[in-house]
Amino acid sequence: MNIVIYGENSKSDLVQLISTDEEIEVRQIPLEELENYKQYNPSVMILDLDVNKVREFCAVRKLECPLLVLVSEIPENLTIRALSYDYIKTPVNQIELNTRINALLKTEEIKRNLVKTAICDELTGLYNRKYLHHRLEAEISRSKRYSTHLSCLLLDIDYFKIVNDMYGYDWGDILLKKIAQMLSALVRKEDVLTRYGDEEFIILLPETTEQQAMIFAERFRKDVEKMEFIPANEEERHPVTISGGISSFPCMEGVEENANTLIRYAEHALYSAKQSGKNKIVEFSKMNLGA
Repeated sequence: MNIVIYGENSKSDLVQLISTDEEIEVRQIPLEELENYKQYNPSVMILDLDVNKVREFCAVRKLECPLLVLVSEIPENLTIRALSYDYIKTPVNQIELNTRINALLKTEEIKRNLVKTAICDELTGLYNRKYLHHRLEAEISRSKRYSTHLSCLLLDIDYFKIVNDMYGYDWGDILLKKIAQMLSALVRKEDVLTRYGDEEFIILLPETTEQQAMIFAERFRKDVEKMEFIPANEEERHPVTISGGISSFPCMEGVEENANTLIRYAEHALYSAKQSGKNKIVEFSKMNLGA
């Protein structure tokens, strides 16, 4: 964790006063670096400024980290646009300073956990369906604005019900988490990896053509085919395969392009992969829709 201190009035001994329970790095930054405070990824920012400058600083920006303001007197009618904030009067008491810092850190941790619960799947830790639809609309809008490609890869574990029936739901969960871990290791930072259904996963691939998505999907399909999955009391690995469907933006000419369309086309492609023998990836654009 990092604690960033900025202040005209701050003395070096302020750093020495901070002693939280966390392993932290405390640094003071000069005025010219204040606008780029995000580069330090602060867990808490401490401002030791004249009240009017605090007012000016907080009025024009929303801080994406907790803020502790050192003031000689509590300012009136000061609106702070920060995730969490607190005041402490100067001169600073060491015990009070650390108590308030720790309180901000704990509050921020609670908020992060609440956000994670709202947007992530409990079992795999991947994004959930609700978050997917939120991001998908945004990614389609961005692709339209900048004329870039966006691909949607829908994956489904073949014969997953057999795993649950033969070995129990605990081993089904283990398999799901294993697949999630393998996917997490392959995706880029900008990709959106989601648990879409019981044994289904969707990956949004910004700035990726359908052909590029196919290369990614085939690589993963082969990795799954070779994976070691040996349930308890079994001597040999249980074979695991995965099928997938790919759709890409822009979609078909004359079709309204939205989140539902992109997912529906990926579902059609996945269904085709399942019907034609499983353990394969199908591109929607190459399906024979007239058959």
